[in-house]
Amino acid sequence: MRKIRILLADDHAIVRQGFKLILNQQPDMEVVGEAGDGVEAVQRTMELKPNLVIMDIAMPRVNGVEATRRIMENCPECGVLVLSMHKDAVYVRETLRAGAKGYLLKDAIDHDLLRAVRAVANGEGFLSPEISRPVLDEFKRTEDPFDLLTAREREVMQMLAEGKVAKEIATDLDISVYTVDAHRSRIMKKLGLHSSTEIVRFAMRKGLIQ
Repeated sequence: MRKIRILLADDHAIVRQGFKLILNQQPDMEVVGEAGDGVEAVQRTMELKPNLVIMDIAMPRVNGVEATRRIMENCPECGVLVLSMHKDAVYVRETLRAGAKGYLLKDAIDHDLLRAVRAVANGEGFLSPEISRPVLDEFKRTEDPFDLLTAREREVMQMLAEGKVAKEIATDLDISVYTVDAHRSRIMKKLGLHSSTEIVRFAMRKGLIQ
């Protein structure tokens, strides 16, 4: 039997170990790798080429939504199943726009995890039943200016929303402070924002930060 090769991406080691125990007990599943943040999740996916990435939405360095977007750009054959505690359609919309094939609520893991894994690994979609209808309705009628941002602009926006100053961001991304300021200006122009507070509020609505 050909097994579903799975990468686990969660910033809590104990959570990854719990998933690994459950999944490796299934005759058709095998955990082939783990990642503790969004950047590592992208890197490990590129290295291991799993069939499925189980991605926590609240990840350090790069959040699960942005990590999913990067994975889809570089490894479109990999399915992504996002885990989240959020039932708001906004969070689900962002993961679907990023390319995820599944969105599983954390309080539904006990009874839906294995079904969701098999569905996404087989190229099907999966949404936790209690959110599927409103999410699909909302997704169909919404066009989002957030899609105008480049990958680097989304990365800078998340860091700004997390409270980092330009110098910290420049150091983390190995770019100049001037470049950070330029990114910030373009982000605010594209999204129609006018202050740091509005950036934070926008990022929260998008699920980029908690």
